[in-house]
Amino acid sequence: MPGRPPFLLLLPSRSCSLVALAVLFCLASSGTAQPTSADRIVIGSWNLEWFFDADPVDNRSPLARQQSAPSGPDWTWKRDAVADVIGTMAPTILALQEVENRQVLVELAGQIKKKYGLSYRVAFITGHDSYTEQDVGYIFRADLVQYSRREQTREMYSSKTYYNLSKHLFARFQWGEGKSTETLTLVNVHLRAGEKAQSLRERQCRLVRHWLDPLLAAGENVVVLGDLNASKDCEQTEPDGDIGILCRSAREGDGPALLDLHRKLEPAERATHLIGRQFDRILVSPALMKNSPDRQDLVYHSIRCRHDLVVRGERDKDHRDLFYQIPVAERDVSDHYPLVVEFERK
Repeated sequence: MPGRPPFLLLLPSRSCSLVALAVLFCLASSGTAQPTSADRIVIGSWNLEWFFDADPVDNRSPLARQQSAPSGPDWTWKRDAVADVIGTMAPTILALQEVENRQVLVELAGQIKKKYGLSYRVAFITGHDSYTEQDVGYIFRADLVQYSRREQTREMYSSKTYYNLSKHLFARFQWGEGKSTETLTLVNVHLRAGEKAQSLRERQCRLVRHWLDPLLAAGENVVVLGDLNASKDCEQTEPDGDIGILCRSAREGDGPALLDLHRKLEPAERATHLIGRQFDRILVSPALMKNSPDRQDLVYHSIRCRHDLVVRGERDKDHRDLFYQIPVAERDVSDHYPLVVEFERK
């Protein structure tokens, strides 16, 4: 999605280049559920395409007002159509992009509960994209330990090596108890779009990788997911290219730091956007691809791209500009398809 450089929060610290915002939410304040012993964990990512309600009062951006639902009934249709897709998939955790605010996610969770009996909680922190006012968030049915935003320091910004990531959200979940406890860190991102933003996207990827390197070096379970706006998968991208920066080895001779699960989809199933491009990704750390024989852990099982739940009738062509003018029976739910990965606790 096009946009201009977002608001940048400059931090004065010189001693630490990985800085979490003061806004850090823990179990006591988020009201999350007790640890679950589920043996099947389903994690997904979906760009909802301008998931904005019909109330323009809280939208200062002309673009946000233009792309919001034009009426109450239109918003109800969009919310309920998205709820139907999610209720059918029933993910444990779903990372969402292009959402307006916390309230639209609360309404979405309420509709899923009403129709499908699935109780989702919301993790959301307002970002810095004042041009589109789009944000990212999670809905989840798992034990959330904490969630937070992170920012670069003034020195990092001045170096021109990194570029601020206005739309991202870290979240840490856990399953099990005692020695069988398994933790998972998710990073939901929406990177800059378009060929002209290639350099900025690469700098954003360097920032994400800078944040994640300590976790990856420790062998932790990490998932980077969202709308990466990448045109190729990790294996097709140069190590200094956008998604290549996220996946490349930390040291010469080591394997990839993150693995692109897109390679496990059949070629015909890899498009995540109506125009046939594969913008969306789920990248996982190597720890999630192998089973430890001496302990219970999370292990990759399968991945799906759910084209079947989004397209209604013929695939929309002029989707963005005419979205709410398309007859409901023919209107695709979003211009992106959900990616869903299943893990097993073995």
